[in-house]
Amino acid sequence: MSRLRLGILQVNHDRSVEVGDAFPDDAHRFRDLFDAQDQRFTYRVYMTIGGEVPQDVDEQDAYLITGSPLSVLDDLAFLPALYDFIRACDAERKPLLGVCFGHQAIAVALGGSVARQDWNIGIDALELRNLPAWIQPPKSNLNLYQFHHDGVSSLPAGCVPYASSPKCAVAGFTKGDHIFTTQAHPEFSDPFMRCVLDYTKPHLSVDEVTEAETTLDQPNDGSLFAAWATRFFGGTP
Repeated sequence: MSRLRLGILQVNHDRSVEVGDAFPDDAHRFRDLFDAQDQRFTYRVYMTIGGEVPQDVDEQDAYLITGSPLSVLDDLAFLPALYDFIRACDAERKPLLGVCFGHQAIAVALGGSVARQDWNIGIDALELRNLPAWIQPPKSNLNLYQFHHDGVSSLPAGCVPYASSPKCAVAGFTKGDHIFTTQAHPEFSDPFMRCVLDYTKPHLSVDEVTEAETTLDQPNDGSLFAAWATRFFGGTP
């Protein structure tokens, strides 16, 4: 079986000693997540945080935009080129998965909006509906790690929400069979989640930390989401 070519657009470069030096970067976390499956990929990482985006959507078979502690609400130098690339993928119906920052960037690029919200940290129980064909077998709920302070506040035309929770009204959406997003972090592990939480504690209230920590003993369905993403990338109904 030939390997599907997956382009990973990395929009984060963590240089902190506490997190960046202790764990693999975003692209490697996604590679570890997908490499646990029978289906294997050939990867190309684009350092989009430094301005690198594919010059042609057909360079790869499918693309993924990673998460980031940065905000799409800020005037980031790499955003215009990223938005242009997202719109090109949409026009060409090229499979594109957006995760956290990527989820928000896709929403903005296609005409939606993002706003600052309360922190959502820890395992979030998502309610699923309007399931696309690649989510098999169908499920009504999903537990995934969340770590975000912004959220999609309005969806672009033609986009359909499929996941939500009390803390995240738009936790994921689709457009046709070529756009798939999640506000959550299927690539997070428990040690990484706890490390990032510890690193962020100075910016959080005691109640926010306590609430986040109480969720972390719940199961995480990241590997299940990875299987769905693999079906999505390969166009498997």
